[in-house]
Amino acid sequence: MSVRIVILEEQSFAAWDDFLIHQKGSTFCHRSGWKTVIEQGARQACPYLIAYQGTEVVGILPLSIKKHFLFGKALISNMFCVYGGAVALDDTIAESLYNAAWDLANKENIPVFENRTRISKHQQHDEWIGKSESATFIRDLADDEEQQLLDIPRKQRAVIRKSLKREMVTDWNGDFSVFYDLYAQSVLTLGTPVFPKRLFIALRDVFADDVEIQITRNNTGEAVASLMSFYYCDTVMPYYAGGNALARPLAAHDYMYFQLMIKARERGVTRFDFGRSKIDSGPYKFKKNWGFEPTEMQYEWRLREGITIPEMSQHKGVYGQLAKWWKKLPLPVSKIAGPIVSRHLG
Repeated sequence: MSVRIVILEEQSFAAWDDFLIHQKGSTFCHRSGWKTVIEQGARQACPYLIAYQGTEVVGILPLSIKKHFLFGKALISNMFCVYGGAVALDDTIAESLYNAAWDLANKENIPVFENRTRISKHQQHDEWIGKSESATFIRDLADDEEQQLLDIPRKQRAVIRKSLKREMVTDWNGDFSVFYDLYAQSVLTLGTPVFPKRLFIALRDVFADDVEIQITRNNTGEAVASLMSFYYCDTVMPYYAGGNALARPLAAHDYMYFQLMIKARERGVTRFDFGRSKIDSGPYKFKKNWGFEPTEMQYEWRLREGITIPEMSQHKGVYGQLAKWWKKLPLPVSKIAGPIVSRHLG
C-alpha cells in the first residue's frame, strides 16, 4: 500500500501521539504538542509531516522553519529540541518523510535541512553531511534514595552529601516567575539570549503534568536555582536550568538534580536523560562525573549545492561575536532584547 504524507493538522494530534508512544526511538521532543509550543512561543512555522497507509499512521517527522536575515534559512527537525528526526515503522517510510521534507525546503527556498537524529556514531545518509560534536547521557534510576546516592561516583557523591547538609529545600510548587528569572540570569552569564517567556508558558500549558518546575532555595528561603523538566513514558529529562551567583558555592544544581532523581523515581519513572552536551565541554564532564556514560550523537545536514553547514557555535562566527557582546548587557535589557533574537536560535 502506498504512503500518503501530509502536513499535520490539529485534529490529528492524538493520532500522532498514539503512534509515537509505541515506537522505539520516540522522545518527548517528538510529541505533537511542540508544534503548538513553537508556533505560539517562538512564532516559527512548523509544517509537521505525518505519513499514512490507508487510515493508519505509519510515520512522523517534526519540522520547524527558521528564517532570519542574520542566521539564514533552515528547515530543522526540531527547533528548541535536542532530539528530532523521523520515527517510522520502517526505513522506507522514514526516507519518504525525509524526501518530503526536502521537497518542502526547496519549495520554500530553504537551502539547509538540519536533522537532529539520535542515531549514534555513524552517518545515516551517505550523501548528507554528518557531525558528531555532542553526546547524550541516559541511565537507569535506582529503586531508592540511598542506592541512588551509592550509584553516583565517590567524588560527585561527596559533593551531593555536602549539599544535603546545607539546609536547602526543593520547592515543587511551580513558581513560573522565579524559574524564568533564574534561567534568564544563567543564560546571560553564558552570553546567550534568553528564550521568550511565552515559549515556557506554552510548554507548561500544552504539556501540563508532563512539565515540572522545580525551585531550590537556601536556608533563608531565597531561590538560588531553578529547573524545568519533561516527563515522557519511563523517562525524565531535566531541560532548562537556571541559577544565580549563590548557586555554585552551595552546589545547588547538584542538590537540585539529585532531588529530581528521587522525585522521579517516586513518580514511577525509571530512566534519567541528562540531555545533550558538546563533547569535552564543562557540562559534558559534569554529567560524566555523575556516572553517566556518553552516547555520541550524529546530527546530519542535507544541503543545497554550494551551501555549507551554518556556524552557530557560541564561540565562533557571528554568534560567537554576539555572545561576547551579550554578556555585557544589564539583566533587564537582556530579558527584553533576548526573546527578539533567541526565537531564531532554537
